[in-house]
Amino acid sequence: MTTGARAATTTHVLEGKSNPLGAQWEGRGVNFAVFSQDASAIEICLFEQEGSDEPSRTFMLPGHSLHVWHGYVPGLKPGTRYGIRAQGEYDPEQGRRYNPAKLLVDPYARAIDGPVNWGRGAWAYVLGDPESDLAIDTEPDFSDVPKSIVIDRDFDWEGDRPPAVPWAETIIYETHVKGLTMQCPDVPEHLRGTYAGLAHPATIKYLTDLGITTVELLPVHAFVDDQFLFTKGLRNYWGYSTLGYFAPEPRYAASQTSDGSEVDEFKGMVKALHAAGLEVIMDVVYNHTCEGNHLGPTLSFRGLDNETYYRLVPGKPRYYLDFTGTGNTFDADNPDTLKLILDSLRYWATEMHIDGFRFDLATTLARGAYDVEINGPFLEAVHQDPILSQRKLIAEPWDIGENGYLVGQFPVLWSEWNDKYRDAVRAFWNAGGHPISDMGYRLTGSSDLYQAGGRGPRASINFVTAHDGFTLQDLVSYDEKHNEANGEGNQDGNDNNLSNNYGVEGPTEDEQILDLRARQQRNMLATLLFSQGTPMLLGGDEIGRSQEGNNNAYCQDNKISWYDWQLDDRAKSLHTFTKLAISIRKTQPMLRRRKFFEGVPLKHNGFKDLAWIRPDGREMEQDDWENGSIRSVGLRMAGDEMEEYDEEGNELETTSLFLLIHGGEEPIDFTLPAVDRPAQDKWYLILNTDKPDGIEESTHGQGEKLSVPGRTVMLFYGGAEVEG
Repeated sequence: MTTGARAATTTHVLEGKSNPLGAQWEGRGVNFAVFSQDASAIEICLFEQEGSDEPSRTFMLPGHSLHVWHGYVPGLKPGTRYGIRAQGEYDPEQGRRYNPAKLLVDPYARAIDGPVNWGRGAWAYVLGDPESDLAIDTEPDFSDVPKSIVIDRDFDWEGDRPPAVPWAETIIYETHVKGLTMQCPDVPEHLRGTYAGLAHPATIKYLTDLGITTVELLPVHAFVDDQFLFTKGLRNYWGYSTLGYFAPEPRYAASQTSDGSEVDEFKGMVKALHAAGLEVIMDVVYNHTCEGNHLGPTLSFRGLDNETYYRLVPGKPRYYLDFTGTGNTFDADNPDTLKLILDSLRYWATEMHIDGFRFDLATTLARGAYDVEINGPFLEAVHQDPILSQRKLIAEPWDIGENGYLVGQFPVLWSEWNDKYRDAVRAFWNAGGHPISDMGYRLTGSSDLYQAGGRGPRASINFVTAHDGFTLQDLVSYDEKHNEANGEGNQDGNDNNLSNNYGVEGPTEDEQILDLRARQQRNMLATLLFSQGTPMLLGGDEIGRSQEGNNNAYCQDNKISWYDWQLDDRAKSLHTFTKLAISIRKTQPMLRRRKFFEGVPLKHNGFKDLAWIRPDGREMEQDDWENGSIRSVGLRMAGDEMEEYDEEGNELETTSLFLLIHGGEEPIDFTLPAVDRPAQDKWYLILNTDKPDGIEESTHGQGEKLSVPGRTVMLFYGGAEVEG
């Protein structure tokens, strides 16, 4: 037993094996394997008595090979809680932070029990003297830290298969496990805000009826409520403060036990969503951890191998390089840290059946020893991995470090959050007088960003709003952010929102303003869903969800963030409109092409595959694009004469479409262009944002001068009657 350990019974421990890492139940016992390159010894503490924070048994891992300490305990069963204590040199000035007084979470733990108890712990490194990390704690405290849990990894998937939605057909719905159902009356109260609540038939029916194909979940890796939030009475809602990369967050489990049952509940959620044809993508945070800067808490990685897991300041290894704004940066350039990241990703892909990953601050993972390396170890490893390379890979292509903005520069297998799309759409609709030229590339898949690298439109994850920023309702209701509830004096969050309150800041009873706000939401949703690329809808935007002007609600685990399902007439109409726009996208291959338009004449009839039409019915010329006063344009997509194929090589039935976008405040006359097919000279209006629910079906002739109301999007179908 190490110095300072509590009294415990003797345990028979065999040498065990070094692989796989973590605590693996093998039917008759548990094998423990813990990586630490420079620890002098590793101790395991078992907490076998329910509700007790006193270890019932402690033992040293007897085996040591390949920088891994290992041991096998016969008779140990799933559900056992445990922690790790690492012996070694404590010299923060040299980057060494081994301290046997710290009970550590296993980096490979498949389940984690309990929070960090900031209220009772003596977390001197955070609250005390700035130099306090130089002094080592000597008295162990097991009560205020989370415990790892041994689990039984067996689960009956009942033949579950991934939906494998092709990229061209993907419609992403970014949402939060808790917020989506926390106030949903159709979900039983005891399931609201949980994995089981997301898997409830009422929730799944809502998602499938809406028409989305892919659910993207905000972080569900086990995370920590940071201390500075605890002191303000707030909680970490978004989850970007990871503690365990293999463990699902236990607070989202309907069954609040301490045996790791949330693992099976999570798997059950994925299985239910898959059965309904819905993919599941996870937002993952491998760029930093919850341990913060040099004064942060020692909870796991720091105490096991600080020099391996983190990027330390060259010449001053007491301190951490920070490309993330959180105090530390995970070192994906280190082979052993890279192994952990890849092991984690493969675990979620294979054992948890996850369909893809959205990588928070993905640029950080591409950083080498000195600068960003777009062909560096992490991206190369993912590219050649037979499992991960087949999953959906989405990068948030920036971080806060030098040269950290990489939009358009990720490798060919990746898609990217396209903030240029976000800003162009917001500016066009909200910033009055913004020219149409900025929208040209964005509406057609951003070929200026992705074509040269060999990628198609699907590489652009198009979004107008996301979890980070205003909701769509707030984007048209507030000129300024209102983050006072975060307790930071409204200093947090982005100040450049490209928003517009249209006359009144926040809630109003002015019907004209409310109508205009609803209209602008429809315009931006139509733009999103009718653009080439992969659309991502922020969950709740389809029902006018508001966060009361808070554009950084990361710590608002309350009604500010939870979806309000008590819908007024405007919210119901917006929902109907969104369903219509999604259904049109799903039935019109010309809105979701796998290749970029070329703007060249087709062989059959001389029409261009894509033509930009001026209000007078003629094609736009170069001078028109440079005219900052133009606020109206049409996109004629010559689908009748194009050969379009799906990912399996099957020819798709296409027709011509005409998308009319008018951003000016006043009505305008717009002359409709020719329809491609000579025998058909009609355009059929199938969506009109001038209508609260978007529904308008009317027939118009080519060459007809159409009166278009101010701030309107219209979509026309060419050459045939619209059925239904």
